[in-house]
Amino acid sequence: MPYKEKPIIKKYFTIGEVAKELGVATSLVRFWETQFDFIRPKKNAKGNRKYTQDDLKKLKLVYHLVKEKGYTLQGAQEHIKQSKDSIDDKAEMIESLKSIRAFLEEMKNSLP
Repeated sequence: MPYKEKPIIKKYFTIGEVAKELGVATSLVRFWETQFDFIRPKKNAKGNRKYTQDDLKKLKLVYHLVKEKGYTLQGAQEHIKQSKDSIDDKAEMIESLKSIRAFLEEMKNSLP
C-alpha cells in the first residue's frame, strides 16, 4: 500500500493571513479583538498576534454576523452572549454550509 502524506495543518496564523482569509483589513481584525472579549490570540515576545484555528472560527462567526447578517457590533455581542454554548457549533455549521454551497455551485457550473 503506498504511503500517503498527511496534510499539513497550521496551528497558528498571522493577522495578515486571518485578514486575507476573511477578506477584511488587519485593522478591523484588531478592532474586533477589542470589541469581542472571547477573541484572545496569543502574542509572542515581539507582540505579534498568533491566531489558532479556534480564534479563526470565532472571527468567522463575528464576520458572518456583522458583515453577512448585518448585525451591529452591539447586536452581535448580545447574540453571541445569548447563545454562548453554541458558538463553536454555529461556526462549524456556517463553514460546513459554505463548503456545501461551493461544491453545489461547482457541480452546477460543470453541467453542460
